[in-house]
Amino acid sequence: MRVKTLALVILCAGSPAFPLLSAAQAMAVPVAITVSDPTRAPVPHAKIRIVPSPDPAPRMETDDKGSLSLNLKPGGYALFARSQGFKTFITHIDVRESKEVQTFPFVLEVGATFSPMVSPASSKDDLVLLTYPYHEPAALSPSELKALPHIQVTAHNSHTNADETYSGVRLADLLTKMGAPLGSELRGEALANYIVASGSDGYQVVLAIGEVDPSFHPGEVIVADGMEGKPLDAHSGPFKLVVTEDKRPARSVRNLTTIELKSAQ
Repeated sequence: MRVKTLALVILCAGSPAFPLLSAAQAMAVPVAITVSDPTRAPVPHAKIRIVPSPDPAPRMETDDKGSLSLNLKPGGYALFARSQGFKTFITHIDVRESKEVQTFPFVLEVGATFSPMVSPASSKDDLVLLTYPYHEPAALSPSELKALPHIQVTAHNSHTNADETYSGVRLADLLTKMGAPLGSELRGEALANYIVASGSDGYQVVLAIGEVDPSFHPGEVIVADGMEGKPLDAHSGPFKLVVTEDKRPARSVRNLTTIELKSAQ
């Protein structure tokens, strides 16, 4: 496997290339992120994510010259960078009140193309969580889900014309643990993300990321492991995706095996 370098150069205050800041932005520091390959050639259109994100957030992507200009307040940030052919890079940067150039060089292990991620599941009953580029793949066992904070929801089953009470964990809580942009981070380009939920029989459904965030959308989306006070039976469990706001339960995926976060961009 070849190794390439994804160099992220942070150029701070004092550069004449940046416009003057308004009084409201006086605390912000001009920052430039430049992305290059091992030959020092710029990497255009590399996706960049910074947490906490700038407000207002610009388009978080390098331009044709491999550069992204930002205004960031002094402090610590998590930085995510990805570009086709490179593995996702995740690190912490500190923006200081300084006129000195701050440089952050990184070496990434990559292949010619993206390779499918290896499932981390150790059991057929595990739920696989994929939130590239925000986190490495992870698997959740039934006992691990049971140990997490649960809520109860009621969903109407139009097939049986009856209300059903489920117990489970908010999908948003699971995705947050996997670094997905939810809550205050759910804005701008993050709204182009969507979720693919898959069952063991190959059945798949799609939800916009806004649908799973309770601060953004009414209703609940949970990964259920119980119904009517009992564990899910073999027909539905050990996990079932339950979407309370749907008028038909077509997106309530039984025998849920995989949750994958993707981007429409």
